[in-house]
Amino acid sequence: MVRRVFLFLVLNFLVVLMISFIFNLFNLRPYFSAYGIDYQSLLIFCFIWGMGGAFISLALSRVMAKWMMKIKPIDLHTKDPDERKILEMVHRLSHKAGLTTMPEVGIYRSNEVNAFATGPTKSKSLVAVSTGLINRMQEAEIEGVIGHEITHITNGDMVTMTLLQGVVNAFVMFLARVLAFALSGLGKNRQSSSGSTMSYIMFVYLFEVVFMILGSIVVATYSRYREFKADAGGARLAGKAAMISSLKTLRSLQEIKDPRENPAMAAFKISHQGRKGLLRLFASHPPLEERIERLELTHF
Repeated sequence: MVRRVFLFLVLNFLVVLMISFIFNLFNLRPYFSAYGIDYQSLLIFCFIWGMGGAFISLALSRVMAKWMMKIKPIDLHTKDPDERKILEMVHRLSHKAGLTTMPEVGIYRSNEVNAFATGPTKSKSLVAVSTGLINRMQEAEIEGVIGHEITHITNGDMVTMTLLQGVVNAFVMFLARVLAFALSGLGKNRQSSSGSTMSYIMFVYLFEVVFMILGSIVVATYSRYREFKADAGGARLAGKAAMISSLKTLRSLQEIKDPRENPAMAAFKISHQGRKGLLRLFASHPPLEERIERLELTHF
């Protein structure tokens, strides 16, 4: 599930930069007037396109995850015992969680012990598990992991993250253009030279990158919060002991890595090795030790 977050952020980041490129290519700046910037028009303009970028990222999340992870969807009539077991677990826990539409279920080949869920809506969701998880976890522990992932779906975490990211996008685009306008010289001379225009464009890109990095801290903070909520949901669906046991097993096996894995997918895993120092601000997941301790102290 860490995978879902990072892929979403990367897609969103690229979409915002592409939107800015298109604006500059076709000189789309309806917020400029004879007197400078119309701040109200700029804010509306950035809000519409910032939210649009976030929702494009969300719409592509399931397709991109399946493509990048080479996920094999499980046929509903499969005779394979491992596939049958995972399929039945997902359907049983989804029904228990109150989902009216069952998620698509898939398996991807990886030595890592991991799983993730993604999708733009509850009715168009995907739960995928690695072969490493199937081979190395007990059945009750797998239920804990799947319960965690299903909780992400029932909580609508991706939609909430999209709304949050959309607001961040809007302010990134707004602040980048305001500062670029002030520093490029366009604000001093409306009949600006091509040099001032180029400076404005370069400053927009620079500030967008800087502010997107800072905005990622806000999104990562929410992501860590939702992991605790998903752990609690997994405990309710599969049992507290099963959820704690699954996290402990993930902790003991988190050093197992798949050298073929795309680094961009790291943000979608249920297990993700913690970062140190200031990099913890960008971590999409809290340390497994903290997650285990919080579950142990929680009464259901």
